[in-house]
Order: sequence, then structure tokens, then C-alpha cells
Amino acid sequence: MDLEGAGALVTGGASGIGRAVVALLRARGARVAVLDVQDVHEPAEVVLRCDIADEAQVDAAVGAAHDALGRLDVAVLNAGVGGFGGLLELDAGEWDRVMGINRGATFGGRGAGGGVLGGGGGGGAVVAVGSVSGFLADRMMGHYSVSKAGVAELVRVAARELGPFGIRVNAVAPGTTDTPLFASTSRLPGYRARVAERAALGDVGTPEGVAAAVVALAELDWVTGQILAADGGVSLWSPIDPAESLGP
Repeated sequence: MDLEGAGALVTGGASGIGRAVVALLRARGARVAVLDVQDVHEPAEVVLRCDIADEAQVDAAVGAAHDALGRLDVAVLNAGVGGFGGLLELDAGEWDRVMGINRGATFGGRGAGGGVLGGGGGGGAVVAVGSVSGFLADRMMGHYSVSKAGVAELVRVAARELGPFGIRVNAVAPGTTDTPLFASTSRLPGYRARVAERAALGDVGTPEGVAAAVVALAELDWVTGQILAADGGVSLWSPIDPAESLGP
């Protein structure tokens, strides 16, 4: 897909990965509508305040974005929230908070599917932002992991359902990325250094690095239903790797 002149929608585009996606899409020539509950400081053609967990708000915002841009060719479903707590401690309120916001990919995907289809005469791309936590067993993050595993399966089902309309649906699964969400891990002694050491590329990711993967998936015309890990190789680490016993 050529992004020059394309209409693009980004949920959660006010900060972190979403903000980097907005900047890169515009650099490629796309016109961008941002949906977020936060104030948006990255330049964009359209800014709409929207709670991604609210079905009616999402439907209205997607429609408004389509009308303002005249077409929707790309939808990046990035908005989400983290959570921390052991399964034995989680109450229904915390579980529902994380699941409710992260299910926004369902509402956004549904609304954008129709908008993408009607925007450019058929066809388009939907890219969701999941997480490697959707397929890793991270302690203290059960509800977050379940929500992101759901995003991965949603992408596969949506790819089959929307494929006949020429709409490609994929996801990027970031690992540890230096965003405002990741900043909360500063209270965990040594966490950042440990993650960087275990990543094959030896560092924590950047929003710009993940955004490049998101935009690449939007541009690839013959790829759908795929989950691309943009994690610097942190998900390759194995606790039973025998080479670790041999030392540096």
C-alpha cells in the first residue's frame, strides 16, 4: 500500500507507540485522525477525544474520522492499558478495567473495518498493537496477558472475515518498550537492565522502532492474519537455555 494521501486512524495516538505511529504515518504522506482520551500534542489532521472502552464513542469517532478525512485506508488499534497483580489478589474491578479498555481493539476493528472498506473503494489495512505478553507466561500480569492473547486471536479471526473485502488485518507484539506505560516498572529494582540483557539485541525497545513495524505491516499487501513480534528478541530468551550455564 502506498501511504501517500491515504486516510489513517490511530487509537491511543497521544503518547508512546501511538504517537510515534502518527508521526511516521504523516512522514509517509498519510493524513491521520487520532482517537484518545488524553490531550494530543503530535500534529495530526483530525483529533477526536474518545474512550476506546466505550462502544458508542468508538463508533461515533470512527465515523467522524472517516467523514473528516474523506476516506479510511489504514486503522492502527493501539490504545490499551497495563495492569499488575497476582491472580490470587485480583478483584473483578481490576480485571474488568484492563479487559474493558483492551477490548477496545474489538470495537475499533469493527468500526474501522466498515470505514476502511468504504473509504478507498475497497481494501485497506488494520494493524493492532498487542504484546509479547500475549504468548509469554508473565507472573503478576495475568489479566493483561489474557487481554493481549485475545487481541492476537481477534486478528486471526478478523483476517479471515475481512479478507474477502480486501482488508488485511495484522498485529505487532512489542516487548518491553520505553513508553509511559513502561515507566511504571521503575519501582522494580534492576528490571530494565535485566530485560535489556535478555533481549537478543541487548536493549529496551523504542516507540519509533515499534512504529516502524506497525507501518511496515500496513504497507505489505500480501500479508494478513500475522502477529509480528517487535521486541528486540526478548521473547527468544529461555530459562532452560543450557548455554547460560557456560557463562559469558
